[in-house]
Amino acid sequence: MAKKKGKGGVNRRKQSSGGKYNQLAMLLAVIALIVLALFLLEQSRHQVQERPEEGPRPVQRQKMPPRPAVKSEEHTSYSAAKVKPAPHPKARPHVTGPGTVAIIIDDMGRSAREAESLLAINLPVTFSVIPGYAQARRVAEIAHGRGVEVMVHMPMEPQGYPEKKMEKNGLLLAESKEQVVSKVKGYLQEVPYAVGANNHMGSRFTENEEKMQPVLQILQERGMFFIDSMTSPRSVGFRLAREMGMKWGTRQVFLDNVQDVQAINAQLQQVVDVARKRGSAIAICHPHRATIQALSETMPRMRKEGITFVYASQLVS
Repeated sequence: MAKKKGKGGVNRRKQSSGGKYNQLAMLLAVIALIVLALFLLEQSRHQVQERPEEGPRPVQRQKMPPRPAVKSEEHTSYSAAKVKPAPHPKARPHVTGPGTVAIIIDDMGRSAREAESLLAINLPVTFSVIPGYAQARRVAEIAHGRGVEVMVHMPMEPQGYPEKKMEKNGLLLAESKEQVVSKVKGYLQEVPYAVGANNHMGSRFTENEEKMQPVLQILQERGMFFIDSMTSPRSVGFRLAREMGMKWGTRQVFLDNVQDVQAINAQLQQVVDVARKRGSAIAICHPHRATIQALSETMPRMRKEGITFVYASQLVS
C-alpha cells in the first residue's frame, strides 16, 4: 500500500508542475498578445500622425488660381483707345508709285522729350511750335540744331470762342491791326529759326480777310511761307497769301483726330494715296504717343515703297 501512495504523490507533483508550465505559457501568450496589440496600436497612431503631412498637398493644388486668370491680365494690357474702330485698310484702293509727303507736327513746345522722340525717326518732319509754351524756344533750338525745319503755330480765334478755349496769347477778331501785328512779331521772337507759319485753331479768324492780311504781311516781310491748316472750309488764308504773291500751301489730311495707331496708319496711307495721285501732299498731326509710334513704324516702310518725305518748305508754291 505504501508503494501505491508513493506513486500517487509523484503523479500529483508532475501534474502540479505541468499546470505551472501551462499557466506560464498562457501568461506568456497573453503578454505576447498584449505586446502585439500595443505594437499595432502604436503603428496605427503613427500612420494617423503621418496622414496630415501628406494630405495638404492635394488640397493646396485645389486652391491654386485657375488658368483663365492669365487671359484677364492680357486683356487689361490693351489700350482703351483701341475700342474705337479703325478704318479698314481695304476700304479704298491704294495707288502705287512715287509721291512726296511733308508731315507737320503741330503743338510742339510742351516737351523736349517729344521732340527727341520725333527726331529719332530720322526722317524729315517739320516742327510747328506754339509760342508761349514753356519749352517753345528750347524745342525750336533743338530742332534747328539737328537740321529740322521749324514753323510758328500761331493761335487764332476758333468758332465758339470764348466758350471754346484757346491760348491766352491768341489772335482775336476784336483786336486792332496794331495789336495783331504786335502779337505776330512776338510769336517770331519766341520761336527762333522759324521759316514759315500755320494757324493753330483759327476756324473763325482765318475766315476774315481783314484780320488775316496783317498776319500774312509780317510773314511776307520776313520771307516766310504760310500753310493754311484748313480748320475751316471757308478759310481765306491760302487764297490771300497767293494773291499777295507769297509762298503758301494747304493741309490735305489730318492724321490723328483718332488717337489710335491703326487709325493713324490708315490716315498715313490716305496721305500717300493723295501724294501718288497729285505728286505731293501735306499732312498735319500732333505729338501724341500713338502718333509718334505710328510715324516711327510706318514712315520707314513707306520710304521703301517709294515715298519721299520732305520738309514743309519744299511743298509750298
